[in-house]
Amino acid sequence: MAQHMRGKVVALTGPRKSSDMAKLVEKMGGTPLLRPAQGTVFLDDETLRQSIAAWVEDPPAWSIFTTGIGFEAIMDMAEQMGLSERLLTILKETMVAARGYKTVNALKKHGLQPIVRDDDGSTAGLIRSFESHDLHGKRVALQLHGESAPKLAEWLVESGAEIVQILPYKHIPPEASELELLLNEIVEGKIDAVAFTSAPQFRFLADYARERGKLDPLIEAFSGRVVACAVGKVTAQGLREEGVDVKVVPEEERMGSMMVELGRYFARTGISS
Repeated sequence: MAQHMRGKVVALTGPRKSSDMAKLVEKMGGTPLLRPAQGTVFLDDETLRQSIAAWVEDPPAWSIFTTGIGFEAIMDMAEQMGLSERLLTILKETMVAARGYKTVNALKKHGLQPIVRDDDGSTAGLIRSFESHDLHGKRVALQLHGESAPKLAEWLVESGAEIVQILPYKHIPPEASELELLLNEIVEGKIDAVAFTSAPQFRFLADYARERGKLDPLIEAFSGRVVACAVGKVTAQGLREEGVDVKVVPEEERMGSMMVELGRYFARTGISS
């Protein structure tokens, strides 16, 4: 594998598969730093149980899934409740929509084929794909992805739909010491790139910086020598909304693709440490 990251220090903020990403950075000649900016996913079991029970008792016309891990969490809980077969039957008989290829793949593993899916891995793409469908007066189960989805929820309400929100997991911030270390390394230019695998990772970092009056220096660092990488368009949008210049976003929304694209960026720009 080409040594495009030779001499580069890359911070990895994702809690999942970070060891695999670290190995890829090392193979490309770089030095990985594990800097989790997102806490452990917390499942709210009781709330999810209530949501699933209501789902099978009175099925909605549409079910919208926004993440693969969220769909799997729902199915795992349904299995514990003895309702997985019933829920799958309901999903096969109603309209299903999915955002992102990981969500589509998770659905396929259970024999489900979404009628509506995004065209680019984003919420905006999912909304575009709904254009030929009338949601007025329809009840829609919306699986949230660790936090609220205001843009999608707002659009559904404007379309006349009745939303039932389902939150199978929540993102929680990491230890403050982790965020402090990452923030200082970025602002002081001690790292060459930061790889984000979800929008909440940057949101937690930005909130921490904002509380300490360091948000502007953080944004400025990404406008300078520190390369901001996002695993996909949704994550990139979260960074750009705060004014971050996202320099690396792979076409294929995969962690490995992000690392390869970052290596190509370094090779193309000839940036030295």
